[in-house]
Amino acid sequence: MPCTVLNHSPLHQWSSLLRALPSITTPLPIRALSTASISPPKPYIPARRLLPNIDSNLIKPPKEIKTYPPPPSHRQLHPHAIQSIQNAHISQTLDPTGSRTRLFSRSNPEAPRPGDILLVTFTSGDPFSGVCLNIRRRGPDTGILLRNRVMMVGVEMWVKVYSPKVKSIEVVERSLKRARRARLYHMRKPKHDRGSVEGVVEEYLKRRRLVRSGAVGVREPGKSAKNPSAARVGVGAR
Repeated sequence: MPCTVLNHSPLHQWSSLLRALPSITTPLPIRALSTASISPPKPYIPARRLLPNIDSNLIKPPKEIKTYPPPPSHRQLHPHAIQSIQNAHISQTLDPTGSRTRLFSRSNPEAPRPGDILLVTFTSGDPFSGVCLNIRRRGPDTGILLRNRVMMVGVEMWVKVYSPKVKSIEVVERSLKRARRARLYHMRKPKHDRGSVEGVVEEYLKRRRLVRSGAVGVREPGKSAKNPSAARVGVGAR
């Protein structure tokens, strides 16, 4: 008796079975036993609905909580608190006359600039003179950097303008050209080094003595040689 053999591939049978099964991509909702045994919470019912016949005077009204306005903001009252404190410290303690503040003010046309030769006199010790390389304006920490050559060795010194040890700051000589930089650190190189400024300072001190004695008049017209302050440029110049 002849028989027929069905040639069905096993992959074809699996694909038909998978089509008949429900999709397993969506997870089935599963509830834990602890939550299944707990009944859902009951809705909140006010006391007036539970006891409609109760006297309303016995139910205390909710207590009102007293609120206060926020305190004033210190940032709005004092937007520049640190700067105001520093200015008050300078005007009251460090520089009561305000001469040093005016000398190094940016709005002062006679203010020292990088490249000028300055002479600083201290309350104790020898004075120091040099070329101004940098002026750092930082409130009470305002300072100038001076460079000079002593015994063929380059020497630099930071001088605090508001230091109580500083007696006077004088401008000995102005630079011929206005420096195009705020920091003349390139003058540390031998190619641009100014060298010693002792000769310039000696000539300045000699002329200052002559002006004070009345032997030489001042350059500016309208000022008499009897007024020593006419030939002084700086703070505390003697």
